[in-house]
Amino acid sequence: MITAPCPTGLVEQIDPLTWDDVYAIALYLHHQYPEIDLKTVSLNMVYEWTVAYPAFIDDPTLCNESILSAIYQEWFEEVNPL
Repeated sequence: MITAPCPTGLVEQIDPLTWDDVYAIALYLHHQYPEIDLKTVSLNMVYEWTVAYPAFIDDPTLCNESILSAIYQEWFEEVNPL
């Protein structure tokens, strides 16, 4: 577990995330950037925001376009449910 500040000013325990945690990363991004227009979000932005997340512990060099696209797709589906 990793400790990280939450919006209430308290500290919360969060599980570490890796590139395999596509859905969890997408949820984090959705909650971190709730008002952003996804049409303006690039895969590079997804990458930068993911590796900057305190709970993210994986090697940034293991990332590829398929992983970033999967994160973006999950995020898009959270914002635009069927």
